[in-house]
Parts: sequence; structure tokens; C-alpha cells
Amino acid sequence: MPKRTRFTTWRPLATAATAALLATLLTPAAAQAAPAPAAPRGSDPVHSYENAIREAVWVDTGLDGDRDGRTDRVAVDIVRPREPARQGRKVPVIMDASPYYSCCGRGNESQKKTYDAQGRVAQMPLYYDNYFVPRGYAFVGVDLAGTHRSDGCVDVGGRSDIQSAKAVVDWLNGRATAYTSRTGTTRARAGWTNGRTGMIGKSWDGTIANGVAATGVEGLETIVPISAISSWYDYYFQQGAPLYDSGPEWLSDYVDSPEARAKCQAVQQKLVDGAPRTGDWTPLWTERDYVKAARKVTASVFLVHGMQDLNVRMKHVGAWWNALAKNGVERKIWLSQTGHVDPFDFRRGAWVETLHRWFDHELMGIDNGIDREPVADVERAPDRWETSRTWPPSGTRAATLRPDRGARAGVGTLGLHRGHGTETFTDDPRSSETDWAARLDEPTPGKAGFSTGALTRDLRLAGSSRVTVTATPSTPTAHLSAVLVDVGPATIRDYADAGEGITTLTNRTCWGPSTTADSSCFKETKAKTADVGYTIVSRGWADLGNHASGHQGSPLTPGKRYTITLDLAATDHVVPKGHRLALIVGGTDQGLIDPPADRPELALDLARTSARVPFVGGATAFARATTGAAYTTPDATFLDGVREPRAAHRVPEASR
Repeated sequence: MPKRTRFTTWRPLATAATAALLATLLTPAAAQAAPAPAAPRGSDPVHSYENAIREAVWVDTGLDGDRDGRTDRVAVDIVRPREPARQGRKVPVIMDASPYYSCCGRGNESQKKTYDAQGRVAQMPLYYDNYFVPRGYAFVGVDLAGTHRSDGCVDVGGRSDIQSAKAVVDWLNGRATAYTSRTGTTRARAGWTNGRTGMIGKSWDGTIANGVAATGVEGLETIVPISAISSWYDYYFQQGAPLYDSGPEWLSDYVDSPEARAKCQAVQQKLVDGAPRTGDWTPLWTERDYVKAARKVTASVFLVHGMQDLNVRMKHVGAWWNALAKNGVERKIWLSQTGHVDPFDFRRGAWVETLHRWFDHELMGIDNGIDREPVADVERAPDRWETSRTWPPSGTRAATLRPDRGARAGVGTLGLHRGHGTETFTDDPRSSETDWAARLDEPTPGKAGFSTGALTRDLRLAGSSRVTVTATPSTPTAHLSAVLVDVGPATIRDYADAGEGITTLTNRTCWGPSTTADSSCFKETKAKTADVGYTIVSRGWADLGNHASGHQGSPLTPGKRYTITLDLAATDHVVPKGHRLALIVGGTDQGLIDPPADRPELALDLARTSARVPFVGGATAFARATTGAAYTTPDATFLDGVREPRAAHRVPEASR
């Protein structure tokens, strides 16, 4: 793998008094000012935001996705400091390529781009330009092909999407052509930048950052993917089980500009044909699998994700993180208790400070020590974070846990010794993981549950689990779900609430200077919590028809035994002393996967069913945590949890 170019610069810093004065002058008095980050040796807000250069160019992608006979141009709106340009100094770039700038809005307040009479961007959504342009960065907002002011077609993570943004990185580095208008011939050059680019974005935007990094494009120094997809197959299916009742063509239509909608029917049909609802892997998914191309990544990666994100699910984290590690990519990770939420809205002050230091280090070459700090920040309880030097932590090893029958049908034990006998359940597509967990200790017909006794010490899971299930179905089709549960009272972020773990307040804080058209002041948030009797730790799903191949399913023979291994989502969770760890196996997880054609009864062969769970300390840690905790059949008590997952068209969008 080619090595990234590293450099270190030294520059004098403004004094603390000067920095404080600048913050006072540049922050609107109408809102509460947020404290400036106090990182050593960092870029300072010494450039005028009000007088920044605002311009637009259209970059030629070299593709003709809309088949109109000319290559597509994508719109690029730029905000950059005027002073370095006057002095002949070149600046690095922070870039967010998005399909949402016009159709749907960005961020917690759903901001859209707005323009002045000359067609220059007046409001750039979010705070990136307000905060970073005064600190010597250019900010670039790219409309993906087929959206807003760009030509072409949206192909949902495919060649057109990725080339939309990659072409801009190429242009910033002198390898592509741009024009001053959408149809004109006057060329625009990026002589004002040194080409060092960092991409950032949430959800679809962060997904594009992953995809561009996977091309290995020169000049892309770092990416910050937030709640982002690493393989589009895993957004729509898991091991053949459909996660939604629609495919990528619905999503393309959702963000297409009116012009693209009129021109891109052929692309829409390709999305339909290439993504059959059978869940079989096709070449369409291969093109949209960035994990397989991780060997090409030379950019560093600062990954952020909510461990309870049921939109872009945590499976995208484990596969991508591990592939990057295998290829020696410099990485950093934040894992929150939220759902699909930006860190600006769950840990604002620490996030902006950390992001500032990350970009200073990666794009400006400032030796501020961030590369020597702990790799991982994990939210252990609402607003309570801890760090790990590495992730998963050193000493994490998988232990094989085995379910066994208990005194009541469907209410069994979980330990290190091989189980025996069978447990039987019937798929009920009206039931969800919350129904199963709430009635873990009851013999209900729709699931089989297995738990340890009360732990005698804390037990930490970190990484991705796998559950191997051997089951005999009664019908030609069957879906399976496996869920790990922490059973015990806790206060957690209410990720199933509409805010997915946050409540938006009315007061605002400001992050950089503002103009009359573009405020840097955003509504504050606080944690939205729930008191629960159990917490879902990790989940995984599969179509049992995919038992022989993760890429292709086949009909089942009723009465025949099959074995399949379900990949569970990555997580980092501590099961406290006094709690229990449980494994639940069920059929359709209502709201999270679609049901099969039939309603099967499934008999689990417990001797051939197991879970490989990564514990800090491995099997030894599990044995110690369960030693002295004699298992007793729990009372059949209803356990409180968050509300059930909502079945809806989910969109990997920037706004919640």
C-alpha cells in the first residue's frame, strides 16, 4: 500500500487574549458563545468570514449518466478565505459531497444551500464553513450527480455517485477540468489550494467519503464518515434477509433533481434489475462494496457511529473498521449510545474541538499530538464517555457461548458448556426484538431465550459477534434473528424516540462568525433518556435459505436441518455486575427485517447452536464473571425497554 505523505509545520499562535478577543468580535451577541477550543498549536480564526471568497464551479466528471450526449458536470460551491489568496498562500480543503443540499436539507435543522443574486452560495449548511474558513481552510460543498445544480443521475453509491466527488478531488489537485458555469466553456482552476483534502459527512455524505477513499485517489488525506454505509448490500439486506420493503431505485427517486428524474429512467431501471428482492448478491452490489477495496485506502479515517443506529446499522462499522486495520490505515473512532445522530448534536463542544485538531493534524500537518491519543471514545452511559488506547481493546478475544435448555420451555441458560435437546418457536411477524426481550423469562411461542445468571463482575463486549444456528424449518422459507441483550436496570439514551437519543432545545450556541445569510448558531440539544430493564446490545439477521452461501439463497426442504452463521453488528458494551447476558433467537424482527413468504416453525438443535462473542479478557473473563452466580430459573417478569423499532422507509440522510 502506498504511504501517505506526512509533513509537519510550525506556526506562531495568537495569544490567548487575542484569540478571546477574536471570538468576541466574530460571534453574534444574540446567542450564547461557545468556548473556543484550547488545543495546543492549532489553527486560529484570523481570517475574515464575512469577506471570504464565495464562488461556484462545475467539474467535469467524464461520465454521461443522463445520456444527453455531453459529459456530466457537478456543481461545486466554495467558501475560502480571501487573505491567503492575496498573499499567494495555498489552503487545504474540507469537502462535503451530498445529495441533500436542495431536496431534503442537512443537519438537525434541515438547512439547505441558498444563493445571492450572482448565484454565489449565501448559506452553506452546517457550521463547517463558519468555523474552519476563518482558520485557514476552504470549504467545498458538492452536489452529487443528478441532484440540485448538477448534471447526471443518482445511482445510489455506484460509479456516478463516487465519481461525482472523486472528480472534485482530482480538480483540486490539477487532474480534472472545471468550468465557471454549467454549460459554458470558460475554465476554472484551483490555484488557491494545495490539494490536501479532507472529506466529511453524515450518512449518505459519509458513505460517499468512504467510497472515494476506496478509490485511492491522490490528494484525499483524511475522511470523517459519520453514520456511514460501507457496503450498500448491507443497507438493504443481511445474508439474504431484506431490511426494507424497497430497493435503491426508491432512494434515487427521493433525491433526484426534476431534470434528473426526467432523464434518468434507464438508471432507475438498472437499479431495479440489479437489486432483486430475493436478496441475492449481484454485480450491482459488488460495485457498491467499499470494504472489498479497503486495500486502496490511503486516507486516514475518523469514524463516528451510533451503536443503536437502526438506519445505517452497526454492521457497517465492524466490516469497514476491520478491513482498514488489516491494511494499516490510520484510524480513530467514536461510538455513541444514540441512533442516527451527528456528534455535533450529542457531544458538541468535545466534537468540534476534536474535529478541529484532527483536521489541523491531517491537513495542515500541525503536530498537536492527536495521533498519539487513545484511538476510541465510547459512550458508556448518557454523556459519560471513556477511552481505549486501541479498538477493540487489547486482550479482546472471542469466547464460544452455548445455549442450553432450562426448567421452562423457551427459557434456557447460556454458558461455556455444550447444550442439549431442542427449543422450538414459530415466526410471528408482528413481534420485534423488544417483545422478545421484554418477555425473555416467559415461555412465549415466538422466540427462544437463554441467559447467564447474575454476573459477579463487569463483563465488556467489544467488536463483532457471530451466532451459529442449527435449525429445522417447517416451511420452504424462513428468516432468523439473533439478539444479544443486557438484562438489568439502566438509564440509556432513548434511541427509539423520534430524536434517536437527543432532545432539541431552543437556545443556541455559535461556532464561528456569521453573516446575515449564514448563521453559525445552532440549537443546543440534551440527552433524551429512558429507564429500562434491559438493553439490546447487538443484532443480526439472515435468510435461512442462504445457509450454503451468503450471496445466494435457495428454497428449504421442510423437516431438513440447516446450519447458518449470523453476523451480528459490532458494539462496545459493558454488562455490569448483577446483570445477566442473554441470547435470543427468533424469526422476523418486526420493523427491522421483512417477513418470509411463509410462517415457519423452527426447531433449534442446541448442541449445534452457539455464539462467538468478543470479550475483553476472552473466555476467561466470561468464566470469572459467571463463577459463583448459580443459575436459578428467573421469575416470569415483564421487563421495560424502549418502544419497538419503527417500520418505515428509512433514508441514509443527513437530517434525522
